[in-house]
Amino acid sequence: MFERLKSEIKSFQERDPAAKSALDVIFSYPGFHALLFYRLGNWLWRKGFHFLARWVSQISRFLSGIEIHPGANIGNNLFIDHGMGVVIGETATIGDNVTIYHGVTLGGVSAKPGIRHPQIGDNVIIGSGAALLGPINVGHGARIGSNAVVVKDVPAGATMVGVPARNVSKDCAKHKDDEFTAYGVASDELPDIVMRNFEKMEKRLKQLEEELAQTATGWDTKKTSAKRKVKNAANN
Repeated sequence: MFERLKSEIKSFQERDPAAKSALDVIFSYPGFHALLFYRLGNWLWRKGFHFLARWVSQISRFLSGIEIHPGANIGNNLFIDHGMGVVIGETATIGDNVTIYHGVTLGGVSAKPGIRHPQIGDNVIIGSGAALLGPINVGHGARIGSNAVVVKDVPAGATMVGVPARNVSKDCAKHKDDEFTAYGVASDELPDIVMRNFEKMEKRLKQLEEELAQTATGWDTKKTSAKRKVKNAANN
């Protein structure tokens, strides 16, 4: 237990340069406080004390602004930065060394029994405001950009941005597996979606102009040929 706490405190310090000491993390980080409450609530939940477990999670929500259902399955070294507004559903699974920023939702879209929430792999980074909805699988090392809305499975190592989220990692420099990227996407690798769409429109307009010019040339040729035929007929 104490080894896990030491590891989680260290993970906070490694991923946030503002954390100057272990005491800073223990007393000043709501993400760490929420994890402590979650560990207690999850233990109660697994022992069958569901009401007490939910009560503990609500105390945590009131004190930290982070809502983690005690039934969720969370691995080691989860780093919740800032944390306000984070919601993690009952059947969500989170792997090891995952980073979650404020405003993130791991939500369900069905009221049916069974797995209803996202299944997050190891070393995943989820940017602020992102919403991952339904029983989707997010592969190891994936990056979810801020405010992305993810409703489909995410391949390992992918970088997802937009609404609905699209995999843009093929357009970006590949990140290293052990490289930490704050908020999921580095500013120098984020594609300009709007500019890309304008470029596609410009390319299409150019193609249409060329096709129209070819059509106009064809009509001019036919028109000239028709005039010659009429003139030849008149001369004959």
